[in-house]
Amino acid sequence: MPPISPDESPVPPMRVTPARIGPFTPLKLPVFRMLWSTWLLANICMWMNDVAAAWMMTTLTTTPLWVALVQSASTLPVFLLGLPSGALADILDRRRWLMATQFWLAGVAIVLCAAVALDMMTAPLLLALTFANGIGLALRWPVFAAIVPELVPRPQLPAALGLNGIAMNASRIIGPLVAGALIASAGSLWVFVLNAVMSVASGFIVLRWRREHTPNPLGREKLISAMRVGVQFVRQSLRMRAVLTRISIFFLHSTALLALLPLLARGLEGGGAGTFTLLLAAMGSGAIGAVLVMPRLRQAYVRDQLVLRGALLQSAATAVMAVAPNTWVAVPAMFFGGAAWITVANSLSVSAQLALPDWVRARGMSMFQMSIMGASAFGAALWGHIATVSSLQASLLIASVTGVLMMGAALRYVLDGGVDDDVSPAAPGWADAPPHAPPGDGRLVINVEYLIDPARAAAFHVVMQQTRRTRLSEGAIGWELLHDIAEPGRYVEQIIDESWTGHLRRFHRATAADLALRERRLAFHLGDGPPLVTRYVVRR
Repeated sequence: MPPISPDESPVPPMRVTPARIGPFTPLKLPVFRMLWSTWLLANICMWMNDVAAAWMMTTLTTTPLWVALVQSASTLPVFLLGLPSGALADILDRRRWLMATQFWLAGVAIVLCAAVALDMMTAPLLLALTFANGIGLALRWPVFAAIVPELVPRPQLPAALGLNGIAMNASRIIGPLVAGALIASAGSLWVFVLNAVMSVASGFIVLRWRREHTPNPLGREKLISAMRVGVQFVRQSLRMRAVLTRISIFFLHSTALLALLPLLARGLEGGGAGTFTLLLAAMGSGAIGAVLVMPRLRQAYVRDQLVLRGALLQSAATAVMAVAPNTWVAVPAMFFGGAAWITVANSLSVSAQLALPDWVRARGMSMFQMSIMGASAFGAALWGHIATVSSLQASLLIASVTGVLMMGAALRYVLDGGVDDDVSPAAPGWADAPPHAPPGDGRLVINVEYLIDPARAAAFHVVMQQTRRTRLSEGAIGWELLHDIAEPGRYVEQIIDESWTGHLRRFHRATAADLALRERRLAFHLGDGPPLVTRYVVRR
């Protein structure tokens, strides 16, 4: 009898009953508490560095383009390097990768301090160092996003991601305030010095983490192949496609408020730099407040309801800011805008995390971050252009209306499957691996033969289309379903893997949801034994 393929061994899916979790429950776990503290310090450093770099650029040149390029240099690496950094975070030891990225940031901060202290800083050098700092941020975010689910139990994941949101928004308030106070009292140099010290301290905190890394028995996956499989998984996942569509729509429209906020602050009665800082602080406070009540919101509303209500609230805040005459109106609008922002971002981030198996988690979350950055960058240019050719008010009002309409359309027409699949790893020994590797290299063609009742063909086709998505998401490079014309009940599923090692990797990537789907497939098979499996090597 041929060995059972990764498709033919039914195992009941595991189910996890959600529990009521408080917003601070994950902090009771020592490792999560330690790494969350590192995340908070790292984000404070990021905001301090951005504020100090932008201010220093204004002292080095009066050209607006150079000042604007500081923001581009900080965020562009996150967009360019998101997928490669996610692939590396899935391939390498995540603890060492996180530690390496933190010390990279510390090294850049030390070089920046030295350049300022020795009076060697120039506009091009500051831009280059800001870009290097952005590289560190691009490499760090996917690995941290992938680490969080392994630190906390699955029911605590929404609360843990909410705490990450608190860290990000608290740092958005603390970082600029600390940087501004130091710049005013001691100079920009001391902001970079404090940034370097905190970055080094964060690196040593990560050193204390004793995570046991289990090497893949098939060896490290090649970077290009890992990137291909990551993109392929997201393309085949209904949930991830829906999440990326919704998060892109939300940030495309919500970024109008942030992009135009400096001009809005200046236009308010008595507006200035202090008003701008106040509005940012109000937004951060609203986000933190929303995280604290998020457990209750999840009990009251399902995810799509939270996303739609968050988009409505964000649009309302944007519309109010378009006509706000003073800070008494603007501050509450920014507070509720921040609450809406974190509600939508957290809900979709949790949905993405629950849709991703651990083996592809960093790659999936890197594409989630890339969607945010790409939509924000395009949105800022779009709404800025509309404001230029019309007015600030018109741009914000258009963004508020189209944001709600497009999010409603996405929720209605871009379906995500409706249920959370169990993406926990399949039980060990769920299938027998092929007995030996074929001689030489080449693509592998696997045929799985099914004998079914022709009267159930329509239902079988539905299951096999789900099977197609599963095969391709696990890394197969081709899939076809062949139907025997002479024998209507005979079907042959044909799968193509790029290599024998790639074929074996699909065994290791199977999840409990895959096995549940396999059980549904087997229910159609009428043969005395399991479906016949044959394997061929493509010779050239």
